[in-house]
Amino acid sequence: MSYNVKYLSRGMPLAQIYLFFLCLAVISCKQSKKPDVSNIKLDIKIQRFDKDLYQGKNKDIKQTNIFLHQKYGFFYDDYTQRMVGNPSLPNAAIIEGLYKSKPYADVNKEVDSIFPNLTTVEKDLTESFKYIKFYYPKAKVPRFISFISGFAYQIPVGDNYIGIGLDMFLGPNSKFYEAIVASSPKYLSRRFTPAYIVPRVTEEYAKQELFVANREDQTLLSKMIYEGKILYFLDKVLPEATGDTVKIGYTEKQLTWSKQFEGNIWALFLENDLIYQTDPQKIQNYLNDGPFTAGIGEKGYSAPKLGVFVGWQIVKKYMKANPDITLQQLMADQDAQKILTKAKYKPKESQ
Repeated sequence: MSYNVKYLSRGMPLAQIYLFFLCLAVISCKQSKKPDVSNIKLDIKIQRFDKDLYQGKNKDIKQTNIFLHQKYGFFYDDYTQRMVGNPSLPNAAIIEGLYKSKPYADVNKEVDSIFPNLTTVEKDLTESFKYIKFYYPKAKVPRFISFISGFAYQIPVGDNYIGIGLDMFLGPNSKFYEAIVASSPKYLSRRFTPAYIVPRVTEEYAKQELFVANREDQTLLSKMIYEGKILYFLDKVLPEATGDTVKIGYTEKQLTWSKQFEGNIWALFLENDLIYQTDPQKIQNYLNDGPFTAGIGEKGYSAPKLGVFVGWQIVKKYMKANPDITLQQLMADQDAQKILTKAKYKPKESQ
């Protein structure tokens, strides 16, 4: 188990009306690249454990404990014994402690004000998992359970469930945001917004439930291609409006920088014999998250996890050069060298 609105002003001129409908046509063309999933019957609902737990505050603890255990099963045990407590105390004692905690009450109130319902999240999750079911009809859709853990857990994946830690997605307008920024690196805390819920859930589902990394090939190239395949998978299954910055976790400046210096990054990998390197100390700098990539760019002005970015570009190039390859074939193929070779990946260096 791992724990891991549009506003249209009145009196629009004729030229603007024409431009508006032209934009709609362009958007429609983009959306047409996605498969038709209207016949896939799926309506995802997120179970509000956070609400069910808090509503038991003024009720009999024993009855609340029984109710939560019956409704949430393994998740309830994971929540009490791993996320907010430990196995040395019974579940009832742990939730009783939460009920006496003012910080818990304050965070719950804030979560409830920002997420009075999860309709938008449910709609986007439904869309994503319809695409997943289109490509993988036998894929099992897990239970989705929302909770709060005092800013400790974001997307835990357990026995037939995916948890959504709502307090980790409150956004910059939350009164807790300054405290979160103070206790977490900015490159992480800036992503604690509602827009990241569905991409992170889908990514964790893909990595934990669908596509296992190649444990035998520990080269930088293999890890790059694996991460690139995951991002390409997200391209295919996330809602159309999901930006590339959200998929990879970059700022707009970082994404622009990476595209501008893509050829230079690849040249650095080749010149330093990195792509077949297996030493974790030598390759993690290009895979791990962070504010930037150490040793690259002026005064730290670079994007992090450049190996992940380049892996994404290689996979996209491979699929464009080999249109007969299906998504299923791509995701099942663990031959990173073959994918690199057939991609004919030779990005130009920026001067």
